[in-house]
Amino acid sequence: MSLRSTARRGLPPPPGVRVPADRRFRRPDVRPSRRRRLGRRLWQVSRVAGLAVMAGGAAFWLGTAVLSSAWLTVDRVVVTGNHRLSDGEVEALVADLRGQSVLRVDFDEYRRRLLDSPWVSGVTLWRMLPSTIEIRIVERVPMAVARLADQLFLVDDAGIIVDEYGPQYRDFDLPIVDGLVSRGRSTIDPERARLTSRFLASLDERPELRRRVSQIDVSDARDLVVLLGTDPVSLHVGAAQFVERLQTWLDLAPSLRDRFGRIDYVDLRYGPRIFVRGDGRAGGLE
Repeated sequence: MSLRSTARRGLPPPPGVRVPADRRFRRPDVRPSRRRRLGRRLWQVSRVAGLAVMAGGAAFWLGTAVLSSAWLTVDRVVVTGNHRLSDGEVEALVADLRGQSVLRVDFDEYRRRLLDSPWVSGVTLWRMLPSTIEIRIVERVPMAVARLADQLFLVDDAGIIVDEYGPQYRDFDLPIVDGLVSRGRSTIDPERARLTSRFLASLDERPELRRRVSQIDVSDARDLVVLLGTDPVSLHVGAAQFVERLQTWLDLAPSLRDRFGRIDYVDLRYGPRIFVRGDGRAGGLE
């Protein structure tokens, strides 16, 4: 019996005999066409895009709902750090904060408004959910009362005019400063303001001496002149060693008055040598 007839009858082939494959049942190698692959990709892309649009729409709706929620509407403003400015004065500068969404508040805009106040040198704002805005104020600290023409103004250590001096500021124990505005100018000279600031800062370690300073003149930015209390003697202390030079005057004042009588001014800028003018006489003292 041949191998072909054995295979035709469905009998197993004899052992060790290879049966040739029947080519009539070979499965052809079928691949999808390029058009079908492109269509499948487009369908996948469109599906992903549709899901993204739906997700974006849902997020937009949710965001709009949250931003317009009455639960997140500003109904409380907390002000801290202010001493001279009242809470009402601060809130007046940001009056339209209330009623806004706490998430939509433009902090830069309100920071600019608050910094327009001459009393405010710095400000920080932040949100306290669900409906509170907190404002922390850093106020300017006046260092002196500046005499500009015929008016008096509070100025800070940067030479910024804070406010016109009036009865409401009587609690400030500050010296009067002349000469902050140089000739031909209408604004405070920064160099003269720095000289005044350095002088007053040097007296921080001698508060009892600082309390005696009643007037300062910085018309010459290299020579600060001081009046102590009601004493009319002008003390020229230059631009350095302020405490040492003032202490020299306090130590020698009795002997200098005995020698010169009424004294107009004392120049303390030249180390151990002191120049004095009084009663029409001038002289030096080692």
